[in-house]
Amino acid sequence: MWTEENNKLYQAFIFKDFDAAFAFMMRVASIAQKANHHPTWTNTYNKVEIWLNTHDAGDIVTDKDREMAKAIDCVL
Repeated sequence: MWTEENNKLYQAFIFKDFDAAFAFMMRVASIAQKANHHPTWTNTYNKVEIWLNTHDAGDIVTDKDREMAKAIDCVL
């Protein structure tokens, strides 16, 4: 579930192992590139954390971020 905090949408995703986490990141990277909207994220072993906000709008959450979050949820 995405939460909004500090002008960012945030969610942590837990996978069975590093390979599954990395495969998810590759799918998200493809979506981000097509949308020209790139997340801030981290990966430690099986955990991927993602933060979304729109830099061009002053680092706030916009509809662009909400759409990206929905697209990310679809690749789970």
